[in-house]
Amino acid sequence: MKGVVFTEFQEMVEHHFGMEMYDRLVQQCTLSSGGAYTSIGTYDHAELLQMVTVLSSETGTEVSDLVQAFGAHLLTRFSLAYPQFFERTNSAMDFLASVESYIHVEVRKLYPEAELPEFTFEQIGEDRWEMRYKSSRPFADLAHGLIAATLEHFGEEISLERLDEPAQQGLAARFILTRTPQTP
Repeated sequence: MKGVVFTEFQEMVEHHFGMEMYDRLVQQCTLSSGGAYTSIGTYDHAELLQMVTVLSSETGTEVSDLVQAFGAHLLTRFSLAYPQFFERTNSAMDFLASVESYIHVEVRKLYPEAELPEFTFEQIGEDRWEMRYKSSRPFADLAHGLIAATLEHFGEEISLERLDEPAQQGLAARFILTRTPQTP
C-alpha cells in the first residue's frame, strides 16, 4: 500500500487525537516499518489495520467508523492535492464514474506499482446508480468513507446504501446511490 495512505492516517490521528495517540499506536503495534512512513514508500496494509484496531481500542470508536472517517479525510486531502480530478466534473455521479477510467489511470502514471482497488459504476435507474468495490485488501469501509465524502463534497442530495458481499469480509461491497427527489 502506498505510503501516502499511511502518512495521511498519521495526519488524521494526530489532528483528531493528538501526537501522543499516534505514538501510542506505533508503540503498541508490531510494525515492520517501525511506524516511520514516507509518502512515496510502499508498506504492508496489515500495519494500517493494526493501528486502526489499536486506535479503536484506545478511543472506544468502532473500527469501521474510524476507517470510514479516514476515507472522508482522504477525500478532503485528495481534493486539495489533486484539484484537477474534481474540477473536471460537475457532479458526484460524474466524479464517481471516472474513478476507474480516469483517476486510477492517472494514479497508475504516478505510481505504476500501485495495487489499486477495482471500481465499477453503472446507472441502474433514472436516479439510481451502483458502484462496486473489489480489492485484495479489506477496505470496503475506506471506500464507503470516500464515496460518502464525495457526495458531501459536491453537495448533492444522494442517499448511500452499502451492501456487503458476506463471504468477502471487506474485500467487496456494492454501494447503491439514489438521488433524493426534489420537491417543487
